[in-house]
Amino acid sequence: MTLTYSRRGSGKPLLLLHGIGSSLKTWDLILDELATQRDVIALDLPGFGQSPALVGEVSVPTLADAVTDFLTQHQLLGIDAVGNSMGARLVLELARRGQVVGAVISLDPGGFWQGWQVAYFYQSVRLSAQLSQLIQPVLPPLVNNPVSRTLLFAQFSAHPWTIPAQVALNEFREFLPTPSFTKLLDSLAHGPPQQGAAVGSIPNLVIGWGRQDRICPPSQAKRALELFPDAQLHWFSNCGHVPQLDVPDETVALILAVTEGRYEAHSQTPTLAKASEVSGKIFVGLSAAVLVVGLFLAFGRKK
Repeated sequence: MTLTYSRRGSGKPLLLLHGIGSSLKTWDLILDELATQRDVIALDLPGFGQSPALVGEVSVPTLADAVTDFLTQHQLLGIDAVGNSMGARLVLELARRGQVVGAVISLDPGGFWQGWQVAYFYQSVRLSAQLSQLIQPVLPPLVNNPVSRTLLFAQFSAHPWTIPAQVALNEFREFLPTPSFTKLLDSLAHGPPQQGAAVGSIPNLVIGWGRQDRICPPSQAKRALELFPDAQLHWFSNCGHVPQLDVPDETVALILAVTEGRYEAHSQTPTLAKASEVSGKIFVGLSAAVLVVGLFLAFGRKK
C-alpha cells in the first residue's frame, strides 16, 4: 500500500501520526518548527486524508501493520514517533512490538477507558462526526466566526477560539463518518482492549495528557501508567485533547526534549474533574454546536 505523507527538514527522523478522523494537516502548527531540527515525516494513515483505505479490518493492529510496512519500505525502522489520540495509541502499539520505533511521545492516547467511559467515548465521537458531516456546506463561515468555532471545537480544545480558522477548517473537513472512520471507531470502543508492555521494554516513552481533555479524561492516565510502567507522564496545562493545537510551543519543546534524551518528568499531579462534570461539559458543548448549526441553517433558508 502506498501512503500519502509529507517530509521536510533535516536531522534525526521523526514520525507524526494523527488521530481518528484527522490527517497529516493536524500537525501544521508545529511542523515547521520541528523541521528546523528534525527530518519530519507526517503520514496520512490508511483510509484518512489522501491515503487509500485498508481492505477488511480497520483497527490499531492493522494500522500498525501498515505503518510498519511503510517504515520498512523507506528504511525508517527505529524512528522516533509521536502520535495524538488514536495515533497516540498506535505509537504505543508500535513500541510494544519492539524494534519498530525509537523514542515515543504519546499525546492524549485513546484506549484506556473502562466501564461507562467506553459508551461515552463512542457516542460523543460518533455524534461529533455526524455533526461535522451535517455542517460541511456551511463550514467556512462557521469556523471563521470565533464564537461558532469555539462551540464546534469545545469537545476537543481547552481554548478553541485561539485555533486558527484554517486549521479548524482542515480538521472538520476530515472529521467525517467514512467507512474507515466507522470501522475504526467501532474497533477502538468495542474491540480488544489496549495491551500493555513489560517493565524495561520501552526505555524512552512519555505520555502527554491535557488537563482539560474532554475525549479521554485525565483520570485515564492512571490506567495508562499501569499498562506502560516505563512511561513518564507529562501534564499539559490549559490544554484539551489536541496539544499540537492548544499548546503548540510546549508540544514542540516536549517532543525535542524526549527525542534528545533530556526530558525531566513533572512531579505534580492535576486536580481531576469529576466524571459527571467532564461528560456534562462535552454534551453541553455538542448541544450548543448543534443549536448554532440549526440556527445558522434556519437563517440561511429564510434568506
